[in-house]
Amino acid sequence: MKKILITGSNSYVGTCLEKWLDNYPDRYSIDSISLRNNLWKKKDFSEYDVVFHVAGIAHVSSDPKMEDMYYKVNRDLTIETAEKAKVEGVKQFIFMSSIIVYGDSSSNKRVIDRNTVPTPSNFYGNSKLLAEEGINPLESDEFKVVILRPPMIYGKGSKGNYPRLAKVAQKLPVFPDIENQRSMLHIDNLCEFVRIIIENEENGIFFPQNSDYVKTSEMVKLIAEMHGKKIKLVKIFNPVLKALGNNIGIVNKVFGNLVYEMSLSDYKENYRIRNLEESIIETEEIEWQI
Repeated sequence: MKKILITGSNSYVGTCLEKWLDNYPDRYSIDSISLRNNLWKKKDFSEYDVVFHVAGIAHVSSDPKMEDMYYKVNRDLTIETAEKAKVEGVKQFIFMSSIIVYGDSSSNKRVIDRNTVPTPSNFYGNSKLLAEEGINPLESDEFKVVILRPPMIYGKGSKGNYPRLAKVAQKLPVFPDIENQRSMLHIDNLCEFVRIIIENEENGIFFPQNSDYVKTSEMVKLIAEMHGKKIKLVKIFNPVLKALGNNIGIVNKVFGNLVYEMSLSDYKENYRIRNLEESIIETEEIEWQI
Protein backbone atom coordinates (compact mmCIF):
# COMPACT_ATOMS: atom_id res chain seq x y z
CA MET A 1 0.00 0.00 0.00
CA LYS A 2 1.26 3.46 -0.93
CA LYS A 3 0.85 6.27 1.58
CA ILE A 4 0.14 9.66 -0.01
CA LEU A 5 0.14 13.13 1.51
CA ILE A 6 -1.79 15.84 -0.31
CA THR A 7 -0.81 19.43 0.42
CA GLY A 8 -3.67 21.87 0.06
CA SER A 9 -6.39 20.16 2.07
CA ASN A 10 -9.22 22.28 0.65
CA SER A 11 -7.99 22.50 -2.94
CA TYR A 12 -10.29 21.36 -5.75
CA VAL A 13 -7.74 19.02 -7.34
CA GLY A 14 -6.53 17.66 -4.01
CA THR A 15 -10.03 16.93 -2.76
CA CYS A 16 -11.00 15.23 -6.02
CA LEU A 17 -7.85 13.09 -6.04
CA GLU A 18 -8.49 11.95 -2.48
CA LYS A 19 -12.02 10.87 -3.42
CA TRP A 20 -10.71 9.14 -6.53
CA LEU A 21 -8.09 7.15 -4.65
CA ASP A 22 -10.62 6.22 -1.97
CA ASN A 23 -11.98 3.84 -4.62
CA TYR A 24 -8.83 1.76 -4.03
CA PRO A 25 -8.80 1.34 -0.22
CA ASP A 26 -6.41 -1.63 -0.37
CA ARG A 27 -3.84 0.18 -2.52
CA TYR A 28 -3.66 3.76 -1.25
CA SER A 29 -3.77 5.49 2.08
CA ILE A 30 -4.34 9.25 1.80
CA ASP A 31 -3.89 12.15 4.19
CA SER A 32 -4.13 15.86 3.48
CA ILE A 33 -2.59 18.86 5.14
CA SER A 34 -2.95 22.63 4.96
CA LEU A 35 0.15 24.77 4.46
CA ARG A 36 -1.57 28.03 5.43
CA ASN A 37 0.46 28.29 8.62
CA ASN A 38 3.78 26.91 9.84
CA LEU A 39 2.29 23.93 11.68
CA TRP A 40 2.90 21.75 8.60
CA LYS A 41 6.64 22.03 9.21
CA LYS A 42 6.21 19.84 12.29
CA LYS A 43 4.42 17.14 10.26
CA ASP A 44 6.43 13.94 9.88
CA PHE A 45 6.74 13.27 6.15
CA SER A 46 8.80 10.11 6.64
CA GLU A 47 5.73 7.87 6.79
CA TYR A 48 4.70 8.80 3.23
CA ASP A 49 5.75 7.40 -0.11
CA VAL A 50 4.35 10.29 -2.12
CA VAL A 51 3.71 14.00 -1.61
CA PHE A 52 1.20 15.47 -4.06
CA HIS A 53 1.74 19.22 -3.91
CA VAL A 54 -1.24 21.30 -5.01
CA ALA A 55 -1.10 24.01 -2.35
CA GLY A 56 -0.75 27.38 -4.03
CA ILE A 57 -2.51 30.39 -5.50
CA ALA A 58 -4.43 29.05 -8.47
CA HIS A 59 -6.00 32.11 -10.07
CA VAL A 60 -4.40 34.71 -12.33
CA SER A 61 -4.15 38.22 -10.92
CA SER A 62 -2.81 41.38 -12.52
CA ASP A 63 -2.69 43.23 -9.21
CA PRO A 64 0.99 44.16 -8.66
CA LYS A 65 0.37 44.10 -4.90
CA MET A 66 -0.13 40.34 -5.18
CA GLU A 67 3.18 39.63 -6.94
CA ASP A 68 5.26 38.97 -3.82
CA MET A 69 2.58 36.64 -2.46
CA TYR A 70 2.56 34.58 -5.67
CA TYR A 71 6.30 34.00 -5.47
CA LYS A 72 6.17 33.30 -1.75
CA VAL A 73 3.41 30.70 -2.08
CA ASN A 74 3.82 29.21 -5.56
CA ARG A 75 7.61 29.21 -5.72
CA ASP A 76 9.13 29.37 -2.23
CA LEU A 77 6.58 27.17 -0.46
CA THR A 78 6.83 24.53 -3.20
CA ILE A 79 10.61 24.37 -2.94
CA GLU A 80 10.52 24.27 0.85
CA THR A 81 7.96 21.45 0.83
CA ALA A 82 9.97 19.44 -1.69
CA GLU A 83 13.18 19.89 0.32
CA LYS A 84 11.44 18.66 3.48
CA ALA A 85 9.99 15.69 1.58
CA LYS A 86 13.42 14.68 0.30
CA VAL A 87 15.19 15.05 3.64
CA GLU A 88 12.53 12.94 5.35
CA GLY A 89 12.69 10.10 2.85
CA VAL A 90 9.63 10.61 0.63
CA LYS A 91 10.14 8.67 -2.62
CA GLN A 92 8.10 10.77 -5.05
CA PHE A 93 7.14 14.44 -5.16
CA ILE A 94 4.40 15.47 -7.61
CA PHE A 95 4.00 19.17 -8.35
CA MET A 96 0.93 20.65 -10.01
CA SER A 97 2.27 23.27 -12.37
CA SER A 98 0.26 24.56 -15.35
CA ILE A 99 0.15 25.23 -19.07
CA ILE A 100 0.31 28.87 -17.95
CA VAL A 101 4.12 28.60 -17.98
CA TYR A 102 3.85 28.90 -21.78
CA GLY A 103 2.02 32.22 -21.64
CA ASP A 104 -1.44 33.22 -22.80
CA SER A 105 -3.67 31.83 -25.51
CA SER A 106 -3.63 33.52 -28.90
CA SER A 107 -6.15 34.63 -31.51
CA ASN A 108 -4.03 32.64 -33.96
CA LYS A 109 -3.33 28.91 -33.89
CA ARG A 110 -0.92 28.06 -31.08
CA VAL A 111 0.49 24.55 -30.62
CA ILE A 112 2.92 23.63 -27.85
CA ASP A 113 5.33 20.79 -28.59
CA ARG A 114 8.48 19.39 -26.97
CA ASN A 115 10.59 22.17 -28.42
CA THR A 116 8.42 25.01 -27.12
CA VAL A 117 10.26 27.09 -24.55
CA PRO A 118 8.16 28.31 -21.58
CA THR A 119 7.54 32.07 -21.77
CA PRO A 120 5.30 33.14 -18.87
CA SER A 121 3.32 36.30 -19.51
CA ASN A 122 2.46 37.07 -15.87
CA PHE A 123 3.82 36.50 -12.38
CA TYR A 124 1.44 33.59 -11.83
CA GLY A 125 3.02 31.66 -14.70
CA ASN A 126 6.51 32.79 -13.76
CA SER A 127 6.04 31.69 -10.13
CA LYS A 128 5.05 28.22 -11.34
CA LEU A 129 8.03 27.99 -13.70
CA LEU A 130 10.48 29.13 -11.02
CA ALA A 131 9.03 26.52 -8.66
CA GLU A 132 9.73 23.85 -11.30
CA GLU A 133 13.29 25.10 -11.69
CA GLY A 134 13.71 25.08 -7.92
CA ILE A 135 12.64 21.48 -7.34
CA ASN A 136 14.23 19.85 -10.40
CA PRO A 137 17.75 19.85 -8.89
CA LEU A 138 16.39 17.81 -5.96
CA GLU A 139 15.83 14.83 -8.27
CA SER A 140 17.76 11.66 -7.43
CA ASP A 141 17.41 7.90 -7.67
CA GLU A 142 15.77 7.93 -4.25
CA PHE A 143 13.67 11.08 -4.78
CA LYS A 144 11.62 11.19 -7.97
CA VAL A 145 10.27 14.58 -9.06
CA VAL A 146 7.15 14.78 -11.22
CA ILE A 147 5.96 18.03 -12.78
CA LEU A 148 2.47 18.17 -14.27
CA ARG A 149 1.59 20.96 -16.70
CA PRO A 150 -2.14 20.46 -17.27
CA PRO A 151 -4.30 22.75 -19.42
CA MET A 152 -7.60 24.12 -18.08
CA ILE A 153 -9.07 21.64 -15.59
CA TYR A 154 -12.83 21.32 -15.33
CA GLY A 155 -15.35 19.13 -13.57
CA LYS A 156 -18.20 19.29 -11.11
CA GLY A 157 -17.44 21.99 -8.56
CA SER A 158 -14.55 23.48 -10.52
CA LYS A 159 -13.95 27.21 -10.67
CA GLY A 160 -12.84 29.49 -13.47
CA ASN A 161 -14.09 29.81 -17.03
CA TYR A 162 -15.95 26.51 -17.38
CA PRO A 163 -18.76 27.22 -14.86
CA ARG A 164 -19.16 30.68 -16.38
CA LEU A 165 -19.58 29.16 -19.84
CA ALA A 166 -21.99 26.58 -18.47
CA LYS A 167 -24.22 29.35 -17.12
CA VAL A 168 -24.07 31.18 -20.44
CA ALA A 169 -25.00 27.98 -22.28
CA GLN A 170 -28.24 27.72 -20.32
CA LYS A 171 -29.27 31.37 -20.69
CA LEU A 172 -28.27 32.75 -24.09
CA PRO A 173 -30.22 31.95 -27.28
CA VAL A 174 -27.16 32.64 -29.45
CA PHE A 175 -23.39 32.25 -29.04
CA PRO A 176 -20.45 33.33 -31.25
CA ASP A 177 -19.26 30.58 -33.60
CA ILE A 178 -15.51 31.19 -33.64
CA GLU A 179 -13.03 28.61 -34.86
CA ASN A 180 -10.63 27.98 -31.99
CA GLN A 181 -8.92 25.06 -30.28
CA ARG A 182 -8.19 24.57 -26.61
CA SER A 183 -6.58 21.75 -24.71
CA MET A 184 -8.65 20.86 -21.65
CA LEU A 185 -8.54 18.19 -18.97
CA HIS A 186 -11.49 16.71 -17.12
CA ILE A 187 -10.83 16.16 -13.44
CA ASP A 188 -11.46 12.40 -13.67
CA ASN A 189 -8.87 12.08 -16.44
CA LEU A 190 -6.40 14.04 -14.31
CA CYS A 191 -7.04 11.95 -11.20
CA GLU A 192 -6.60 8.71 -13.13
CA PHE A 193 -3.38 10.04 -14.65
CA VAL A 194 -2.00 10.94 -11.22
CA ARG A 195 -2.95 7.50 -9.90
CA ILE A 196 -1.06 5.81 -12.73
CA ILE A 197 1.95 8.09 -12.27
CA ILE A 198 2.04 7.12 -8.60
CA GLU A 199 1.60 3.44 -9.37
CA ASN A 200 4.46 3.50 -11.91
CA GLU A 201 6.73 5.60 -9.66
CA GLU A 202 7.38 8.02 -12.53
CA ASN A 203 9.56 11.07 -12.73
CA GLY A 204 9.78 13.87 -15.29
CA ILE A 205 7.48 16.46 -16.88
CA PHE A 206 4.04 15.42 -18.14
CA PHE A 207 1.34 17.12 -20.17
CA PRO A 208 -1.99 15.33 -19.58
CA GLN A 209 -5.00 16.46 -21.62
CA ASN A 210 -8.28 15.11 -22.97
CA SER A 211 -8.25 12.98 -26.11
CA ASP A 212 -9.80 15.79 -28.19
CA TYR A 213 -9.29 19.53 -28.52
CA VAL A 214 -12.24 21.71 -27.58
CA LYS A 215 -13.89 24.38 -29.71
CA THR A 216 -15.53 26.78 -27.26
CA SER A 217 -18.76 27.24 -29.20
CA GLU A 218 -19.24 23.50 -29.70
CA MET A 219 -18.71 22.86 -26.01
CA VAL A 220 -21.25 25.56 -25.09
CA LYS A 221 -23.76 24.06 -27.52
CA LEU A 222 -23.19 20.59 -26.07
CA ILE A 223 -23.78 21.87 -22.53
CA ALA A 224 -26.98 23.61 -23.64
CA GLU A 225 -28.31 20.55 -25.44
CA MET A 226 -27.70 18.35 -22.42
CA HIS A 227 -29.89 20.70 -20.38
CA GLY A 228 -32.61 20.62 -23.01
CA LYS A 229 -31.80 24.13 -24.20
CA LYS A 230 -31.38 25.30 -27.76
CA ILE A 231 -28.57 27.68 -28.60
CA LYS A 232 -27.77 28.97 -32.07
CA LEU A 233 -24.16 29.45 -33.12
CA VAL A 234 -23.70 32.62 -35.19
CA LYS A 235 -20.73 34.26 -36.89
CA ILE A 236 -22.07 37.81 -36.93
CA PHE A 237 -20.02 38.81 -33.88
CA ASN A 238 -16.78 37.22 -35.10
CA PRO A 239 -15.10 40.30 -36.65
CA VAL A 240 -15.60 42.37 -33.51
CA LEU A 241 -14.50 39.60 -31.15
CA LYS A 242 -11.41 38.85 -33.21
CA ALA A 243 -10.48 42.53 -33.17
CA LEU A 244 -10.91 42.64 -29.40
CA GLY A 245 -9.18 39.33 -28.74
CA ASN A 246 -5.64 40.65 -28.39
CA ASN A 247 -6.71 43.60 -26.24
CA ILE A 248 -9.33 42.20 -23.90
CA GLY A 249 -8.21 39.31 -21.73
CA ILE A 250 -11.56 37.63 -21.18
CA VAL A 251 -12.23 37.44 -24.93
CA ASN A 252 -8.86 35.79 -25.49
CA LYS A 253 -9.43 33.36 -22.61
CA VAL A 254 -12.77 32.23 -24.02
CA PHE A 255 -12.03 32.21 -27.74
CA GLY A 256 -8.24 32.03 -27.90
CA ASN A 257 -6.12 29.12 -29.13
CA LEU A 258 -3.77 27.12 -26.95
CA VAL A 259 -3.15 23.40 -27.35
CA TYR A 260 -0.58 20.76 -26.61
CA GLU A 261 0.46 18.69 -29.58
CA MET A 262 -1.58 15.54 -28.93
CA SER A 263 1.42 13.18 -28.98
CA LEU A 264 2.92 15.19 -26.12
CA SER A 265 0.16 13.89 -23.86
CA ASP A 266 0.26 10.23 -24.85
CA TYR A 267 1.16 7.73 -22.14
CA LYS A 268 1.81 4.00 -22.12
CA GLU A 269 -1.41 3.44 -20.19
CA ASN A 270 -4.81 4.93 -20.90
CA TYR A 271 -5.86 7.62 -18.46
CA ARG A 272 -8.48 9.30 -20.65
CA ILE A 273 -11.50 7.55 -19.20
CA ARG A 274 -13.94 10.35 -20.16
CA ASN A 275 -14.45 11.74 -23.65
CA LEU A 276 -15.86 15.26 -24.04
CA GLU A 277 -19.53 14.29 -24.01
CA GLU A 278 -19.09 11.96 -21.04
CA SER A 279 -17.15 14.63 -19.16
CA ILE A 280 -19.91 17.20 -19.71
CA ILE A 281 -22.55 14.75 -18.48
CA GLU A 282 -20.42 14.02 -15.42
CA THR A 283 -19.72 17.69 -14.75
CA GLU A 284 -23.32 18.87 -15.14
CA GLU A 285 -24.64 15.83 -13.26
CA ILE A 286 -27.34 15.29 -15.83
CA GLU A 287 -29.88 12.65 -14.88
CA TRP A 288 -31.70 11.17 -17.83
CA GLN A 289 -35.42 10.75 -17.29
CA ILE A 290 -36.80 7.46 -18.63
